[in-house]
Amino acid sequence: MNVTPSTQSILLLTTYFSDGNSSKPKPLTPTEYGRFAEWLSHHDLTPEQLLRGSISSTLAGMPDSVCDVERIGQLMDRGSALAIAMDKWLSAGLWVVTRSEAEYPKKLKQRLGKNSPALFFGSGNKSLLNQGGLALIGSRDATQNDLSYAREIGRKAATTGISIVSGGAKGIDEAGMQGALEMEGTAVGVLADSLLRASTSQKYRASLMNNSLTLVSTFNPEAGFNVGNAMARNKYIYCISDASLAVHSGKNGGTWSGAVENIKKGWVPLWVKQTKDMAAGNDDLIGLGGIPLSSQTNEVSIEELIGITEYRAQDPEIENGDSVKIPESTEKKLVETSVEDIEKKEELRTQDWIDLYEAFLNNMNLLTIDAPKTEEQLIDALSINKSQFKAWIKQGIQTGRLHKLSKPVRYQVKSQCALPGF
Repeated sequence: MNVTPSTQSILLLTTYFSDGNSSKPKPLTPTEYGRFAEWLSHHDLTPEQLLRGSISSTLAGMPDSVCDVERIGQLMDRGSALAIAMDKWLSAGLWVVTRSEAEYPKKLKQRLGKNSPALFFGSGNKSLLNQGGLALIGSRDATQNDLSYAREIGRKAATTGISIVSGGAKGIDEAGMQGALEMEGTAVGVLADSLLRASTSQKYRASLMNNSLTLVSTFNPEAGFNVGNAMARNKYIYCISDASLAVHSGKNGGTWSGAVENIKKGWVPLWVKQTKDMAAGNDDLIGLGGIPLSSQTNEVSIEELIGITEYRAQDPEIENGDSVKIPESTEKKLVETSVEDIEKKEELRTQDWIDLYEAFLNNMNLLTIDAPKTEEQLIDALSINKSQFKAWIKQGIQTGRLHKLSKPVRYQVKSQCALPGF
């Protein structure tokens, strides 16, 4: 694959070339890039023009509210890092598709507009990005019954020629994808991390080679897991699809926040599996506007799930994607886990308004919403080395920001801690 000058420029502006997110200058977030690209368009400029001539002259007159010219210059001055990274990624069979290309998912661009990601890295069949499908979502900690349900839904979708779209994570996502692929159907995995590893794994290689699977990510293909990335990518799963089905949401965390955001924005219908499991959070989603669906897969018609093309949440006052009125009892959870809040925090970090330690605490807050976590769990989720983790943990405990629990040793952000006697 040849990388065009336009794609090179967009990669330089928006992509990390190491697997961490601590490099400076920080690449533009989707929101920032959307603002910058809009300014370029209004001034009859294209990204590739930044590759030649003086950037300060090209961007003369651009206000700071759009982007910092010096930062743009620093981002564009990473040609060597781009060449090294792209040689590795392209050699492994990955490709890049930008917003201006025909293969870019049209539904996503229509729904998110200028806030759609500048590009996707991917592996497999590009054409699947524009075939729509059923977004199958759920938590990693699902019951065996829910995993079997997701797998059977994937199998049923395959027999009707409808693609499964998921986040590719362990649990519900993976079960649904496997069900579809077992029946020679198709699937799209929108990953938050480790695209390079997934695309070269034995588990997916055959399906990628026979064009029945596409794996994509907006993040560095070698990036490890990051809570903010995982939550930010949820919207892309919905916006690529025609409808969605929540098998097991949970009452907070990434699956919950993504489902609620979809209800609020009215991107696609959200069907919700009916269940007696009160911890699943499914009843709460139905109360917010989700559509109840039978827990018996033999009573589910995939065509009917996809068949609702005009959808808004069940609040009669909703128009043009305005927000759903959320019950007060639920509002606190939304504040803690909302995708908009994550994006706002990411933009603050990008502008260096908070340092890496504060970013660490933000991620700790998200990771320990449900319960305190062990050192091993947190190091794995945060993708940082053990010595750095211990240093920040020590600082957090000394300043009263973090709390250490014993038997076994676990950690939690202070505001999330249980009452004395926990």
